[in-house]
Amino acid sequence: MRTRKKPWTGRELSENRGVINEPGELRGKWKEYFGNNNPIHLEIGCGKGKFLAAAASAFPNINYIGLERDPVILAAAARLNRVTAGAPAAYIVSDVENLPELFVTGEIQALYIQFCDPWPNKKKWAKRRLTHARFLNIYRELGIERIYFKTDDRPLFEFSMEQLSENGWIIRNVSRNLHTVPQDPRFITEYESKFAAQGLPIYKLEAYSGPPGGEKVERRNSQDEEPDKADDVHAQEKQDI
Repeated sequence: MRTRKKPWTGRELSENRGVINEPGELRGKWKEYFGNNNPIHLEIGCGKGKFLAAAASAFPNINYIGLERDPVILAAAARLNRVTAGAPAAYIVSDVENLPELFVTGEIQALYIQFCDPWPNKKKWAKRRLTHARFLNIYRELGIERIYFKTDDRPLFEFSMEQLSENGWIIRNVSRNLHTVPQDPRFITEYESKFAAQGLPIYKLEAYSGPPGGEKVERRNSQDEEPDKADDVHAQEKQDI
């Protein structure tokens, strides 16, 4: 889908200090960039930034990075956070496959994958899905400890469950209809609001890094899990409150 460029897009990308135009230069130096030792959480495909802006504003003890392939969309995300939050956050125009060029092992503690492209032709496009084994290997090599995943697409969700399980990730707090209980509106993405308003089920899981190829997979399945709140967003060792 082609995104229409706004008159302010170029200025936002060049003048917003949260937009990192040469992110590779910060590889291994992200804590220096943020000026603290707080954990760093990365949202892949941050879209127009509603979730990340809310999280950064609510939890200044976490450093957030939004990654987006489309510079026009990323400019909108950075603009939103600059206006509404001012909390620690950075924005990168890049692709998931470039993550090893942007971060060293251990720099990112938690990863958000929310309403990504489902690539519906499994036989032809499965390797493009962000929960495919080839991407999970990248996340593991970077030492990412936790993945928070949401989608409206059931085939993608089931595929993700399989891929995570087969690759040794421990799956917890599964919901196949998240909005049967109230959600904190601050941390609902643009797509999530749209799909929930249409009455579509929202699928959600958390995955925790286990040993590569491990057989120990913990699944907690529920139709009506508690909503994601503060502890989920900044990924303390608690589960949903």
